[in-house]
Amino acid sequence: MLSARDPQPEGPLSGSTGRIVISVDAMGGDRGPAAVVAGMADSASKNPAIEFIVHGPEPELAQLVAKRPELSGRCTIRHAEGVVTMDDKPGQVMRNGSGTSMWSAIESVRNREATVAVSCGNTGALMALSVIRLRKLPGVNRPAIACLWPSRNPGGFNLMLDVGADIKADAPDLLQYALMGASYARNGLGIERPRIGLLNVGTEEHKGRAELKAAQDLIAAATETGGFDYVGFVEGGDLPSSRVDVIVTDGFTGNIALKTGEGTARLIGDFLREEFNATLLSRFAGLLALGLLTRFRKRIDPRRQNGGVFLGLNGTIVKSHGSADATGVAAAIKLAFRLAESGFQDRLAARVASAALAGQDAAQPLEQNRASE
Repeated sequence: MLSARDPQPEGPLSGSTGRIVISVDAMGGDRGPAAVVAGMADSASKNPAIEFIVHGPEPELAQLVAKRPELSGRCTIRHAEGVVTMDDKPGQVMRNGSGTSMWSAIESVRNREATVAVSCGNTGALMALSVIRLRKLPGVNRPAIACLWPSRNPGGFNLMLDVGADIKADAPDLLQYALMGASYARNGLGIERPRIGLLNVGTEEHKGRAELKAAQDLIAAATETGGFDYVGFVEGGDLPSSRVDVIVTDGFTGNIALKTGEGTARLIGDFLREEFNATLLSRFAGLLALGLLTRFRKRIDPRRQNGGVFLGLNGTIVKSHGSADATGVAAAIKLAFRLAESGFQDRLAARVASAALAGQDAAQPLEQNRASE
């Protein structure tokens, strides 16, 4: 239950049937609009409380949507002929992107037609358009991208930010990331008092760059007003550990860590597949261990943790992997829905605007947040 000092969110934007509306950029992903629409259909079949505004060429999208009965009456097509490609420069898109599906998807959030936008497109362009169309929250210098990282914690994930919005981060930026990450952990993961760690080359106090040492002092001083616990410096080996809930770092380091983790997960999966197919005996062993291997594959499958959240803007944007298939798109939509349902954006804005009010974005009970997943 929210305390008396909690901001009262206006609530997620609802369509005519009372469902939560998600804006989806159907273009720009490596697999094309068919994979995006398939992911939408998968989400719709599992969640009756969701509907979509999908952006892209109307003739093509109309054909794809018509083949998915799950989307009947739950999908509005917004025509946009232009497509932001992975090779487009952010500056070019900012100047000439007004007719693209990405721009249109962000506009639906800006115009309050939808609560969250989801896109598989060019990350740099998506961030640039999001900043100029939605604007940064007052008090935010650098927005951040937060991602979920498989971990030993009871909820199965840690949160890391920034993972690529900006390669630079000064001490005040890292403090802002800690505050935003704590708010996400409370409202998105249901962690009442998140544990924050600052990524460094060692846990010793004397290690690290000057801005990390300055950030450590700022974050440690903000624990009570920010409603989190600070565990100190953490190392790369702590990313999947149960020692911490939120890992704070700059976008350069975070992006390298993210891509390394995803590549390692795929490598482990490939190695296991090769070993179990090597001989007749190993194939038999693979059949015996099929259930275990299926569960393991799901736990390390990057598609099932798909979705980086842009934090620090006047609106929520979820960035899906460009190579996401229907499973990955559905995972990103599920994350978008969960954040919309929790009133996350309003609580994050309140936290950033007035970090001195402790506990103002306390989480709702997990059972309530997950009731319609």
